[in-house]
Amino acid sequence: MAKNRHESLGLSDEQVLDMYKTMLLARKIDERMWLLNRAGKIPFVISCQGQEAAQVGASFALNRDEDYTAPYYRDMGVVLAFGMTPKELMLSGFAKAEDPNSGGRQMPGHFGQKKNRILTGSSPVTTQLPHAVGVALAAKMEKKNFVSFVTLGEGSSNQGDFHEGLNFAGVHKLPVITMVENNKYAISVPMEKQVASENVSDRAISYGMPGFTVDGNDPLAVYEAVRDARERAVNGEGPTLIEAVSYRLTAHSSDDDDRQYRESDEVEEAKKKDSLITFAAYLRDAGILTEELEREINGELGEIVNEATDYAENAPYADAEDALKYVYEEK
Repeated sequence: MAKNRHESLGLSDEQVLDMYKTMLLARKIDERMWLLNRAGKIPFVISCQGQEAAQVGASFALNRDEDYTAPYYRDMGVVLAFGMTPKELMLSGFAKAEDPNSGGRQMPGHFGQKKNRILTGSSPVTTQLPHAVGVALAAKMEKKNFVSFVTLGEGSSNQGDFHEGLNFAGVHKLPVITMVENNKYAISVPMEKQVASENVSDRAISYGMPGFTVDGNDPLAVYEAVRDARERAVNGEGPTLIEAVSYRLTAHSSDDDDRQYRESDEVEEAKKKDSLITFAAYLRDAGILTEELEREINGELGEIVNEATDYAENAPYADAEDALKYVYEEK
């Protein structure tokens, strides 16, 4: 990254530092969740590690007071940027009654929060894409300037919902931005066994929209692509497909053993491009992140994660009587 590249994108020092802090917070929460899982305290983890730059860079390019997002299960960076708190994420991990996503009913990573315009997700992958397209249709029908932002993994781009959602968005020129977070693996299946084209973004032309492949380890590159896509959307120019290429640094989930399908050398090599390392180096070179500030940030975020963990661990579970609440209409 060229020194002070953020300035040419119209970003202040404070904004890029905030980007870094959000990325680092997502990583710290994720790491804590793995520890809690291995200690038998939370049942499941589906990790964002390796994809924070794409998630946070994209979110900062949106209007987070008006735009809607339909995240996929790894998008801790997206939901943090949109206003979900570490405490709320931990409540979800512990499946407690106060969990804003589902009241403890759903697995972690099934995000949903009305006040922050985070559309509720479900377990079947890619179902969020037609939902996001529907929100974009509402924006067009109501002549409003918000856009819809949806994410998914490259494995999900082979589902029927991907085709149906993007085809509809392209035909009707809807203000929806689809970002494929290409982390190279759909559980155990590598990219080359999933997609015949060189890039997922190559598919965009068939839906009548531009497609771009960007470095998903570079939050500024993702920011620029999403910023431009949002500008197109609010100008009535329709949807955009963005592919942010990174690498999944952990197993698919806490129930997966990735040693069965990839070499540890490959993972170690990918860790050298970890956005938490490379973006911190950029901020140091730009004179924004000093050693003292870095220590201060790490301490501050560590306290936030500790407080969120303690709160969620001690929070009450839902009452058994509430099992059917929000499932059936209550008279």
